[in-house]
Amino acid sequence: MSSDVLIQLTDSLKLLYIKTAQKLKGTDRRQFMAAVVRGLGVGGQTRAERELGWNRLTIRLGMQELTSGQPLVPGYQRSGRKRVEVQLPHLLEDIQAIVDPHSQTDPSFKSTRLYTRLSAAAVRRQLLEQGYQDADLPSGETIRRRLNELGYTLKRVAKIKPQKRIPETDAIFAQLQQVNQQADAAPPLRISMDAKVAVNLGEYDRGGKTRTPTQANDHDFDAILTLTLYGLFLPEYQELSLFFVTSKVTADRIVDLLEAWWQQAKDRFAHIHVLVINQDNGPENHFRRTQFMQRLVTFAHQAQLKLQLAYYPPYHSKYNPVERTFGWLEQHWNGSLLDSVETVLGFAQALTFKGMQPVVTLVETIYQTGVIPIPQG
Repeated sequence: MSSDVLIQLTDSLKLLYIKTAQKLKGTDRRQFMAAVVRGLGVGGQTRAERELGWNRLTIRLGMQELTSGQPLVPGYQRSGRKRVEVQLPHLLEDIQAIVDPHSQTDPSFKSTRLYTRLSAAAVRRQLLEQGYQDADLPSGETIRRRLNELGYTLKRVAKIKPQKRIPETDAIFAQLQQVNQQADAAPPLRISMDAKVAVNLGEYDRGGKTRTPTQANDHDFDAILTLTLYGLFLPEYQELSLFFVTSKVTADRIVDLLEAWWQQAKDRFAHIHVLVINQDNGPENHFRRTQFMQRLVTFAHQAQLKLQLAYYPPYHSKYNPVERTFGWLEQHWNGSLLDSVETVLGFAQALTFKGMQPVVTLVETIYQTGVIPIPQG
């Protein structure tokens, strides 16, 4: 049967085919052209090329797609070198495991970027020690770019006073890294705990920026109320609990918050029998603080848990993972007036850290130094 019998290419029909093909893209365009040519019958490709101005190669590709039922992948999408993490799917996780113990947050909380003491070359050497093959690993420059993409940068945090150290600092860090890695790789659960500087409620300028006009007091007078933020963070799960306390930081308060969190989490972690707790060596939770240790022993006995205290070296609490979450929170609410408890809680609840929102709790129990807490009401 001739094509002239099947379809007569009138001027209006030609214009319709041409305009329709111009509006389509990619595989839809190729398959439309191929379907038209099939309808033209024998010699259809020649007629389409001569009367419609279509390319024969494009028509043939469309024919292949109609026959196979699958769109063709363009060559440029199949070409090019794949990112190294495609070939080494665990590379980024292993880099983070190496760098995290050496990272600290900006102590002024002016940015959420993490600073690290390791160079890209040092990270590459440690990857080789873990069993990676030299031929498979990317160059130091590629690892440097991946470190920046992950949020790390090799930079010393500016300080007015020189950093204090004790002779045992490096040894403590080495032991701490070993304990943390063992906890993250085995059934023990690691938690990171610490308190943030108290938040003064009032119409105070916090140094941030906002898109809406905001006016603050020109002088910082007495605060309406002071809230102390205590954070509890699970590094392995990226889960954060924020407790806003209206009273003082005491040993009893710290253990009470730990107990309250465990009551909510124990069903999820019924298989856990060991808690590894990262903390700084502050006066209220020092291992020589008898009230703190006595409360921990009581908690461990009641919860049938073994507690392992993994302290950061003196003057190095900024390396504690929970400190990083404080930086995100400070960036989140800077530029706003924290003039009420509801405002503080609202900003904390709206925070997104690592794709998750924290559990926020207001604690109004009254704590006084050296005594058992007095519940309100």
